Amino acid sequence: MAAEPIPTEPHSLDDDPAFRLHRGGKLEMRSTIPVRDADDLSLAYTPGVARVCTAIADQPELAYDYTWTSKVVAVVTDGTAVLGLGDIGPAASMPVMEGKSLLFKEFAGVDSVPIALACTDADEIVETVIRLAPSFGGINLEDISAPRCFEIEDRLRAALDIPVFHDDQHGTAIVALAALKNAARLVGRPLSDLRAVVAGAGASGIAVSKILIEAGIGDIALSDSKGLIYEGRDGLNPIKQQIAAITNRSHLKGSTEEALRGADVFIGLSGSTVQEASIATMSEDAIVFALSNPTPEVHPEVARRHAKVVATGRSDFPNQINNVLAFPGIFRGALDVRAHSITEGMKLAAASALADIVGEDLSADYVIPNPFDERVAPAVTAAVAAQARAEGVNRV
Repeated sequence: MAAEPIPTEPHSLDDDPAFRLHRGGKLEMRSTIPVRDADDLSLAYTPGVARVCTAIADQPELAYDYTWTSKVVAVVTDGTAVLGLGDIGPAASMPVMEGKSLLFKEFAGVDSVPIALACTDADEIVETVIRLAPSFGGINLEDISAPRCFEIEDRLRAALDIPVFHDDQHGTAIVALAALKNAARLVGRPLSDLRAVVAGAGASGIAVSKILIEAGIGDIALSDSKGLIYEGRDGLNPIKQQIAAITNRSHLKGSTEEALRGADVFIGLSGSTVQEASIATMSEDAIVFALSNPTPEVHPEVARRHAKVVATGRSDFPNQINNVLAFPGIFRGALDVRAHSITEGMKLAAASALADIVGEDLSADYVIPNPFDERVAPAVTAAVAAQARAEGVNRV
């Protein structure tokens, strides 16, 4: 489905409801206390504020109690991989970053600040975020292109003692795992019995593959624009070399379509097209997650002719794999216990909590909750907080 045309004349932009909604931005700053008189002013600012500053200087951990840092997330991008639009730059990324902050607030009550950086060098991004970090309780990396996104997240996780989470990787992975757990339950097979094919070796494709391995998938083959990834293939960057070492145990070579023969699961994160004939070669009761937006790798109605369960990234078909099911509750849970980081165990706990919401209502058209299901954020929050405490990465 093609995107709607954008008005060409500046005066006509507000004829489009999307432009009308975004005029002036989607966020604002509000105070949490009134300033009604001189007494209020003297407490909120000088001289009262000096006592709080002095106490924090002596005991830095008091900043979590007496400033906003324990409850605010920085949403950071460099504008190089925005939605399906690609490298459109920091200014053009801001509507998306504002939208992310809006979803944080609406779905989990998490305050956040969108920050679009006018640099793309990994060293500069890492240095900038480290310098910003004292103002925040967590860092949500967003729409940073691969493979730099992997290095940036890894370096920030190592440097900071607050949660750092690249949502394009892990949000997608968590929701995809939750949906796949239920799809496997529906077809009566354990994850360990399934062979999956993932098309797309960008941020989300790598992360989905890793979390499926962590969850016990039987085998998984990952492909990029040059075909299937396997150990020893020429031209693999370090990230793809790492994923090659833990995937494709059958050492399959060739194309995505060739790997689909007899496969149980297809997960598309590539923006490419997969022909119906290839889906038809998959196993009985196949599972197809065609997640590219706005155009899935295979149309859901076509995939349903051959697959038991079909999911997309779109809201106009059943089983939407939407990151908003994960990231608000994950950060809410991490912030609530003042976690040092977001661990693999916390991600798996979030996926299990999402899958469990479906319960006995499981069907081919319902393997993942709706984003507006009010049970989602509380369930994910509780699971993440409990796992953080179990692993000892919590402060409270």
